[in-house]
Amino acid sequence: MAAATGVSRAKVHVIWREAGLVPHRWRQFKLSNDPAFAEKVEDVVGLYVDPPEHAVVLSIDEKSQIQALDRTQPGLPMKKGRLGTMTHDYKRNGTTTLFAALNVLDGKVIGRNMQRHRHQEFIRFLNAVEREVPGGKAIHVILDNYAAHKHPKVRTWLARHPRWTFHFTPTSASWLNAVEGFFAKLSRRKLQRGTFHSVVALQTAINDFVEQHNQSPTPFVWRADPKDIIAAVKRGHQTLKTIH
Repeated sequence: MAAATGVSRAKVHVIWREAGLVPHRWRQFKLSNDPAFAEKVEDVVGLYVDPPEHAVVLSIDEKSQIQALDRTQPGLPMKKGRLGTMTHDYKRNGTTTLFAALNVLDGKVIGRNMQRHRHQEFIRFLNAVEREVPGGKAIHVILDNYAAHKHPKVRTWLARHPRWTFHFTPTSASWLNAVEGFFAKLSRRKLQRGTFHSVVALQTAINDFVEQHNQSPTPFVWRADPKDIIAAVKRGHQTLKTIH
């Protein structure tokens, strides 16, 4: 830009700074095109901020294809003046899928590792959750629109378990699902720097993390106003229309 306008690079930086522009930074986004976006947002956020009495509210999803990565050489430990290190290349030793249910009322997580994430595994996980939730409690589940969650056999399972109710997030809005925050914490604290010689070692590390999390859980607190979310998405769509 400096070359094109005939001013110094320092002047360009001054102009950018005064205008609040940071062209070297960017972030990804995707706007939901769900026609029932507003209704679903209000439904899900309503469960977070005003859960029904005598009920459990669970945020359920699966973190699929978690890789058991083993570095090709041992990393060097952190010491004064040097960061911890690890090789850029790695060996793949298989994958696992973590099914997780976050209880938004107390912050505890029910987790199960499985090899795949089809409707069969999802039903197995639902059965595991059913056994752990006290009888007499209604169960409201927040989950995304993944095909396995809406499979006919899952619907049949729901019909046999009337205390369960599914609440789907809008399409392209998985950020509304509270358990995604737990998955992000798992990746940041356990997986990114981990070295796993086998799938069993990976699953053990994940189970340990879930257990540690449940030793001091905190209730999930939703702070954003659903009206602000809906308005922001509308503005985004209007902006895209003006561009295209």
